[in-house]
Amino acid sequence: MTKLSIDSIVVVADNVVSCDLDTEVAILNLKDGVYYGLDPIGAKIWNLIQKPIVIDKLVEKICEEYDVDKEQCKNDIFELVGEFLDNGLVKINE
Repeated sequence: MTKLSIDSIVVVADNVVSCDLDTEVAILNLKDGVYYGLDPIGAKIWNLIQKPIVIDKLVEKICEEYDVDKEQCKNDIFELVGEFLDNGLVKINE
Protein backbone atom coordinates (compact mmCIF):
# COMPACT_ATOMS: atom_id res chain seq x y z
CA MET A 1 0.00 0.00 0.00
CA THR A 2 1.39 3.36 -1.02
CA LYS A 3 1.48 5.82 1.86
CA LEU A 4 0.07 9.24 1.06
CA SER A 5 1.91 12.32 2.26
CA ILE A 6 1.46 16.04 1.75
CA ASP A 7 4.30 15.80 -0.83
CA SER A 8 2.77 12.88 -2.78
CA ILE A 9 2.13 13.56 -6.45
CA VAL A 10 -1.24 12.14 -7.46
CA VAL A 11 -2.70 11.63 -10.94
CA VAL A 12 -5.62 9.73 -12.47
CA ALA A 13 -4.73 6.11 -13.29
CA ASP A 14 -4.41 4.99 -16.93
CA ASN A 15 -7.31 2.52 -16.77
CA VAL A 16 -9.91 5.13 -15.76
CA VAL A 17 -12.30 7.24 -17.82
CA SER A 18 -14.60 9.96 -16.57
CA CYS A 19 -17.09 12.51 -17.79
CA ASP A 20 -18.54 15.70 -16.35
CA LEU A 21 -22.26 15.62 -15.59
CA ASP A 22 -23.25 19.22 -14.91
CA THR A 23 -21.50 19.87 -11.56
CA GLU A 24 -20.72 16.22 -10.84
CA VAL A 25 -18.42 13.60 -12.36
CA ALA A 26 -19.01 9.96 -13.31
CA ILE A 27 -15.92 7.72 -13.24
CA LEU A 28 -15.49 4.24 -14.73
CA ASN A 29 -12.63 1.98 -13.70
CA LEU A 30 -12.05 -0.05 -16.88
CA LYS A 31 -10.13 -2.68 -14.93
CA ASP A 32 -13.10 -3.84 -12.83
CA GLY A 33 -16.06 -2.16 -14.58
CA VAL A 34 -17.12 -0.26 -11.45
CA TYR A 35 -18.70 3.19 -11.75
CA TYR A 36 -18.22 5.97 -9.20
CA GLY A 37 -19.93 9.32 -8.79
CA LEU A 38 -18.56 12.51 -7.27
CA ASP A 39 -20.34 15.54 -5.84
CA PRO A 40 -19.29 19.04 -7.00
CA ILE A 41 -16.31 19.38 -4.63
CA GLY A 42 -15.15 15.84 -5.37
CA ALA A 43 -15.55 16.66 -9.07
CA LYS A 44 -13.37 19.76 -8.65
CA ILE A 45 -10.65 17.64 -7.02
CA TRP A 46 -11.00 15.00 -9.75
CA ASN A 47 -10.57 17.64 -12.45
CA LEU A 48 -7.46 19.00 -10.70
CA ILE A 49 -5.80 15.56 -10.64
CA GLN A 50 -6.15 14.98 -14.38
CA LYS A 51 -2.54 16.17 -14.50
CA PRO A 52 -0.01 15.21 -11.82
CA ILE A 53 -0.38 17.49 -8.79
CA VAL A 54 1.21 17.54 -5.34
CA ILE A 55 -1.35 16.96 -2.56
CA ASP A 56 -0.18 20.18 -0.85
CA LYS A 57 -1.02 22.16 -4.02
CA LEU A 58 -4.40 20.42 -4.21
CA VAL A 59 -5.18 21.50 -0.63
CA GLU A 60 -4.09 25.04 -1.47
CA LYS A 61 -6.33 25.24 -4.55
CA ILE A 62 -9.41 23.89 -2.74
CA CYS A 63 -8.85 26.26 0.21
CA GLU A 64 -8.63 29.19 -2.23
CA GLU A 65 -11.92 28.27 -3.86
CA TYR A 66 -13.97 27.15 -0.85
CA ASP A 67 -14.40 28.57 2.64
CA VAL A 68 -12.83 25.65 4.50
CA ASP A 69 -10.31 25.24 7.32
CA LYS A 70 -6.96 24.17 5.85
CA GLU A 71 -6.51 21.25 8.28
CA GLN A 72 -10.06 20.00 7.59
CA CYS A 73 -9.47 20.37 3.85
CA LYS A 74 -6.21 18.41 4.07
CA ASN A 75 -7.88 15.61 6.06
CA ASP A 76 -10.80 15.41 3.62
CA ILE A 77 -8.48 15.34 0.59
CA PHE A 78 -6.34 12.60 2.18
CA GLU A 79 -9.50 10.57 2.79
CA LEU A 80 -10.84 11.06 -0.75
CA VAL A 81 -7.51 10.45 -2.49
CA GLY A 82 -7.00 7.41 -0.24
CA GLU A 83 -10.34 6.03 -1.46
CA PHE A 84 -9.35 6.77 -5.07
CA LEU A 85 -6.09 4.91 -4.46
CA ASP A 86 -7.79 1.93 -2.78
CA ASN A 87 -10.14 1.64 -5.78
CA GLY A 88 -7.38 1.92 -8.41
CA LEU A 89 -8.63 5.29 -9.72
CA VAL A 90 -5.39 7.19 -9.14
CA LYS A 91 -1.70 6.48 -8.90
CA ILE A 92 1.07 8.13 -6.93
CA ASN A 93 4.05 9.42 -8.90
CA GLU A 94 7.18 9.39 -6.76
